Formats: sequence, structure tokens, C-alpha cells
Amino acid sequence: MAFVNLLTKEITLKIAYHGPGLGGKTTNLRWLESTLPASQRGDLLTLDTATERTLFFDFMLVKLGSVEGFATRLHLFTVPGQAYYDASRKLILRGVDAVVFVVDSQPERLAENEESLRLLAKDLADMGVPADEIPVVVQYNKRDMPDCVPVEDLEPRFNPTGAPYFQAIARHGVGVMPTLRTAVAAWLAGLDPGTAR
Repeated sequence: MAFVNLLTKEITLKIAYHGPGLGGKTTNLRWLESTLPASQRGDLLTLDTATERTLFFDFMLVKLGSVEGFATRLHLFTVPGQAYYDASRKLILRGVDAVVFVVDSQPERLAENEESLRLLAKDLADMGVPADEIPVVVQYNKRDMPDCVPVEDLEPRFNPTGAPYFQAIARHGVGVMPTLRTAVAAWLAGLDPGTAR
């Protein structure tokens, strides 16, 4: 749950990037770190293995600026994509305000995308969080790959609820910022002032 401080007029949002391992979650954050001025972000904290798969999580602070008169900060996390990091995923998802679900557009990764989507639904259910209470933005990454699956074929499998989606090439920054902005906007659209704390 977002922390809204009415006295200091500050909002802190937690956004989790979910998806299969090596799908582009960390790449989104790396691009943001390399592009945003140092005054608007913290350093990307990451823990990788030898194959560059996220072992626990990545974290980065982004200062979004003023939204509706509130200084807005984003805590961006990546969720480990491997199924056996069950406890880590749930810990990161606890209190999340929005989810970016990163889909690897390559045909050989479809099963891993499906497993990751299943894990997201299961983790939220295990925590007692109704899936429709968490805004989701879908990002179809690796659109520059020559054999990428057409978006019209991906949509029914990975976005059955019709959430906002973007095509992306995260390593070049394509679609990265629009995805993040839409995740924030989706949370703001559903904000109930009575839940601020």
C-alpha cells in the first residue's frame, strides 16, 4: 500500500516488475538508471548470479516530481522470475501498488511467460490480495527479435483483462518510460482518499 503523508505532501509508491527470468525486468531498471538524471533517482541495487539472473531482487528509487501537488517517489523492484524463489516473490509483492508484467516476446519463452503469470496470480491469492485490486500494465518486450510473436497472439494469453500494454525494446529504452508512467497513472486513477495513511 502506498504511503501518503498528508502533512509533508509526499507519496511513495511500490511498483514491482514481474515476469520470466531474463525477460527484461532488470533491463527496464538499468535503462532508467542510465537515462534519468542522478538528482531524480538512486543507484540501481542488484544481486545477479553468473548468468545475470536476478537472485533476490533489484531495487531503484525514482523521484517522479510533483503529482497533484504531492512529491512522488517510486520504489521500483524486480521480482525473481524463477519458480523456486517463492518466498522472495511474496516478500517483494507485499504492499505493492502496481505491477508491470514483462512478457518475453520470443516464441520459445511462451511457456515461461505463462508460468510467471500463473505465479503472479497464485502469489497474490496466497497473500489474500484480490488480483483486480492491483493495477497491472503489460509490457511486451524484445519486439526487435526477428521471430517475436505478434502482439495480437500474445494479448489473449497474457492480457485477458485488457490492461494497458506497451511494446518494448527495453535495452534501447523503447516503451520503458510509457510503461512506468502508465503504472503510476493506473494507481492514481484508483486512489481512494479514504485509504491514505
